[in-house]
Amino acid sequence: MVLTQAAQSPQAIASRSVDYDVTIVGGGIVGLTLACSLKDSGLRIALMEARPKEAGFANRRAYAITLLSGRIFQRLGIWDEVLPQITTFQQIRLAEELHPEVVNLQPDDLGTPDLGYVAEHGVLLRALHRRLEQCSTVDWLCPATVQSVRYESQQATLTVALGDTVRQVTSRLVIAADGARSPIRQQAGIQTHGWKYWQSCITVVLRPEQSHQNIAREHFWASGPFATLPLPGNRCQIVLTAPHRQAQHWLEAPEAEFIAELQRRYQGQLGKLDMVSERQLFPVQLMYSDRYVQSRLALVGDAAHCCHPVGGQGMNLGIRDAAALAQVLTQAQQRGQDIGSLKILRRYERWRRLETLAILMFTDVLDRLFSNNWWWLRRLRRLGLWGMNRIWLVRHLSLRLMTGLSGRLPDLAQPGLKSTVDCS
Repeated sequence: MVLTQAAQSPQAIASRSVDYDVTIVGGGIVGLTLACSLKDSGLRIALMEARPKEAGFANRRAYAITLLSGRIFQRLGIWDEVLPQITTFQQIRLAEELHPEVVNLQPDDLGTPDLGYVAEHGVLLRALHRRLEQCSTVDWLCPATVQSVRYESQQATLTVALGDTVRQVTSRLVIAADGARSPIRQQAGIQTHGWKYWQSCITVVLRPEQSHQNIAREHFWASGPFATLPLPGNRCQIVLTAPHRQAQHWLEAPEAEFIAELQRRYQGQLGKLDMVSERQLFPVQLMYSDRYVQSRLALVGDAAHCCHPVGGQGMNLGIRDAAALAQVLTQAQQRGQDIGSLKILRRYERWRRLETLAILMFTDVLDRLFSNNWWWLRRLRRLGLWGMNRIWLVRHLSLRLMTGLSGRLPDLAQPGLKSTVDCS
């Protein structure tokens, strides 16, 4: 019988022999999405997280959630709980600095009722936790720290610190969902490539005097993109991208000076602005792994790739990874195949690697195209916005990319469809 953490302490788990089909290292949104996606696969799953389970519930950072990610959450059964706590937006507004040419993307451009959602980290995490509490095939090993992993022909053996004890846990497959600095990826010797940008991002939550009207905004400044994500309660999370020194200045500037800069950028459209959170700063990088898989190991989310935040694709790429890998593993299990073999895992890598790399390059080009003052590029991008405003096909294709509806969709993103797509 498999017991969840609610009924069993780490010490009790450590006192018995532990053996799993899948061990997911990392209990963030991507790791939990993967575990939920595998709940009906017949696989026995261990979910390891270094921090206490509730540690992420207070995280108020918000993410743009694509239509594809929303469909996945619907199929996982968490949408009814999540939907009242998030914002649905029906308009995306694009502009260059204070230039009068504004592109308004609408649902009619895509043929869908909505264009996306904005959700806070803690809201998604709590809903995924509750869903997994109903799943008898998932063991929470938390807080647990993986000290080392030994990969063998038929299994991987993880040395895990669980509370005051150290145990060896065997698993047919290890999945690294442990972030951009993934210790699992580094221990496996998988190299990464990419670069750190000359920019950093500042995030803060505001409450404007005027209604945000559920509009998602992306204004392109020479210093970097300036995004506004609408939140419930007429709050907005902004993501201000700027060169490192300038970003550090805005992080430390008096609140009145910072608010004045935001007012200048909004041109007073949102009225008086009140800060309702502390400012936070994080660096920006593009990173991709040499490979996503090796025998007995697969990488998902930030452990496999990171991109510039322009366009809000990062979290959504990880959610898509989780759904794709779950589909590959479920089909392999149904066919009696070895889920940890390199042959099976390469199906996932072939599916996701090129698609993800295309998004990484798209966000990189977009940032470089707009984050400069070269006169000829300024004219080119204004021409591009002018064309997008007037050519439906350009708006349609752009929205398919932004909303995750381009490329190969996992079955979880197709409501009511059972897993029938051959991943081989």
